[in-house]
Amino acid sequence: MSIIGWIILGLLAGAIAKFLLPGRDPGGFIGTTVIGIAGAFIGGWISSRWLDHPITKDFYDGTTWAAAIGGSLVLLIGYRILFGNSRD
Repeated sequence: MSIIGWIILGLLAGAIAKFLLPGRDPGGFIGTTVIGIAGAFIGGWISSRWLDHPITKDFYDGTTWAAAIGGSLVLLIGYRILFGNSRD
Protein backbone atom coordinates (compact mmCIF):
# COMPACT_ATOMS: atom_id res chain seq x y z
CA MET A 1 0.00 0.00 0.00
CA SER A 2 1.35 3.43 -0.85
CA ILE A 3 1.63 6.48 1.38
CA ILE A 4 -1.59 7.85 -0.13
CA GLY A 5 -3.33 4.58 0.78
CA TRP A 6 -2.11 4.88 4.37
CA ILE A 7 -3.32 8.48 4.54
CA ILE A 8 -6.78 7.49 3.28
CA LEU A 9 -6.80 4.55 5.69
CA GLY A 10 -5.77 6.94 8.48
CA LEU A 11 -8.57 9.37 7.66
CA LEU A 12 -11.11 6.57 7.82
CA ALA A 13 -9.53 5.05 10.94
CA GLY A 14 -9.63 8.46 12.65
CA ALA A 15 -13.32 8.81 11.81
CA ILE A 16 -14.02 5.33 13.18
CA ALA A 17 -12.00 6.07 16.33
CA LYS A 18 -13.96 9.31 16.80
CA PHE A 19 -17.21 7.36 16.37
CA LEU A 20 -16.10 4.80 18.97
CA LEU A 21 -14.96 7.52 21.42
CA PRO A 22 -17.52 10.32 21.11
CA GLY A 23 -17.05 13.57 22.94
CA ARG A 24 -15.20 16.82 22.62
CA ASP A 25 -11.65 16.58 21.42
CA PRO A 26 -9.13 19.31 22.16
CA GLY A 27 -8.03 19.54 18.54
CA GLY A 28 -11.40 19.40 16.82
CA PHE A 29 -11.82 17.87 13.37
CA ILE A 30 -8.31 18.64 12.13
CA GLY A 31 -6.67 17.27 15.28
CA THR A 32 -8.72 14.09 15.07
CA THR A 33 -7.78 13.70 11.41
CA VAL A 34 -4.07 14.07 12.13
CA ILE A 35 -4.39 11.62 15.02
CA GLY A 36 -6.10 9.14 12.69
CA ILE A 37 -3.34 9.37 10.10
CA ALA A 38 -0.59 9.08 12.72
CA GLY A 39 -2.47 6.22 14.37
CA ALA A 40 -2.65 4.32 11.10
CA PHE A 41 1.09 4.65 10.59
CA ILE A 42 1.92 3.75 14.19
CA GLY A 43 -0.57 0.87 14.30
CA GLY A 44 0.82 -0.55 11.06
CA TRP A 45 4.37 -0.20 12.30
CA ILE A 46 3.59 -1.91 15.61
CA SER A 47 1.70 -4.66 13.80
CA SER A 48 4.58 -5.39 11.46
CA ARG A 49 7.34 -4.94 14.02
CA TRP A 50 6.11 -6.67 17.18
CA LEU A 51 2.95 -8.58 16.29
CA ASP A 52 4.59 -10.42 13.39
CA HIS A 53 1.93 -9.39 10.87
CA PRO A 54 3.61 -7.92 7.80
CA ILE A 55 1.95 -5.03 6.05
CA THR A 56 0.10 -6.28 3.01
CA LYS A 57 -0.46 -4.45 -0.22
CA ASP A 58 -4.20 -5.11 0.11
CA PHE A 59 -6.23 -2.10 1.26
CA TYR A 60 -9.06 -4.32 2.51
CA ASP A 61 -7.02 -6.49 4.88
CA GLY A 62 -8.91 -6.72 8.17
CA THR A 63 -5.81 -6.93 10.34
CA THR A 64 -4.38 -3.78 8.75
CA TRP A 65 -7.64 -1.96 9.45
CA ALA A 66 -7.69 -3.23 13.05
CA ALA A 67 -4.12 -2.04 13.57
CA ALA A 68 -4.90 1.39 12.10
CA ILE A 69 -8.06 1.82 14.17
CA GLY A 70 -6.30 0.54 17.30
CA GLY A 71 -3.42 2.97 16.79
CA SER A 72 -5.89 5.82 16.29
CA LEU A 73 -7.78 4.89 19.45
CA VAL A 74 -4.60 4.76 21.50
CA LEU A 75 -3.43 8.14 20.21
CA LEU A 76 -6.88 9.70 20.68
CA ILE A 77 -7.08 8.48 24.28
CA GLY A 78 -3.55 9.72 24.98
CA TYR A 79 -4.33 13.07 23.38
CA ARG A 80 -7.45 13.47 25.51
CA ILE A 81 -5.51 12.60 28.65
CA LEU A 82 -2.74 15.09 27.90
CA PHE A 83 -4.77 17.97 26.45
CA GLY A 84 -8.34 17.21 27.51
CA ASN A 85 -8.92 20.34 29.57
CA SER A 86 -7.70 22.84 26.98
CA ARG A 87 -11.20 23.48 25.52
CA ASP A 88 -13.03 24.08 28.81
